[in-house]
Amino acid sequence: MPVRSAELSSLSTALDELTRRVTVHAEAANAAEDEEAARELFAVERALANANRRLARLSTTLSRR
Repeated sequence: MPVRSAELSSLSTALDELTRRVTVHAEAANAAEDEEAARELFAVERALANANRRLARLSTTLSRR
């Protein structure tokens, strides 16, 4: 099944929203001085941001074909 640009864009949008939601919880955990939860949530935030960057690179690569 070929990868469609529209599907990649939709996935990117979903990752953006999920990243924002995780960030809110990470910042709340940090403010509450729940270091373990904040640390893990910020790690998840970084992983989601990395996944979104990889999707963007893939989308760019595919659009050049």
